[in-house]
Amino acid sequence: MGLLTRLLPSTGTGAAAPPHQGRWLPGQCLICHAWPAAAACEDCRARFIPELARCQRCAAPLASAATPVCGACLREPPPLERCVVAVSYGLPWQSWVSQFKFRDDTGLAHPMAALMAAAPGARELLDAADALVPVPLTPERLAERGYNQALLLARRLAPRKTRADLLLRAHHTVPQHDLPRAQRLKSLRGAFLVEPLRARAVAGRHLLLVDDVVTTGATLHAAARALLEAGAVWVDALAFAHTD
Repeated sequence: MGLLTRLLPSTGTGAAAPPHQGRWLPGQCLICHAWPAAAACEDCRARFIPELARCQRCAAPLASAATPVCGACLREPPPLERCVVAVSYGLPWQSWVSQFKFRDDTGLAHPMAALMAAAPGARELLDAADALVPVPLTPERLAERGYNQALLLARRLAPRKTRADLLLRAHHTVPQHDLPRAQRLKSLRGAFLVEPLRARAVAGRHLLLVDDVVTTGATLHAAARALLEAGAVWVDALAFAHTD
């Protein structure tokens, strides 16, 4: 069997190829399967990551880059100083998130983090941060999933700066992606707290929250408030996708 045949999933009528066969070998685009190519090839990045003006505070799309902050953030400034995302939550990135988060495809942490690091403004946030703080899961959710997807991303972005011991999930919350904003805010009240033995590592620091998807921003805002209340002087956020 030739190398190219072994790299590409079978499309014949024989035995089905194993899930994701050929996707994880180096040199193949995970979207269009071009080979050789990066995990997200140049053509796919150009097609699925269009230039888009976003609010500096919440990463919501803007009609124009002339106004860097959206109306909602002007009316009610969020606890985040800046928020950067890599992509809009739609195909093919929605599939990446689903595979990564719910189907144990932890290998996707590497290409997802690479896109996050390449997002406009991301390098500035990474360089300025004293520590990267992945949004934590509750012990119940962590046991169910087996890993924290935000921690995997943070370790890919800046392993020496990643601190998974600073922020705790105080109580279990229902899945947030299907809740309207008001219910999200109510559900997340008091959901995060700073580890009491690590409070000195938070006070006076510039921290960068890391997560996979931003929807209403309620989770990031609740986490940021907990860090600020513990003495952090500045909290930014970096995520893979935003549900535009």
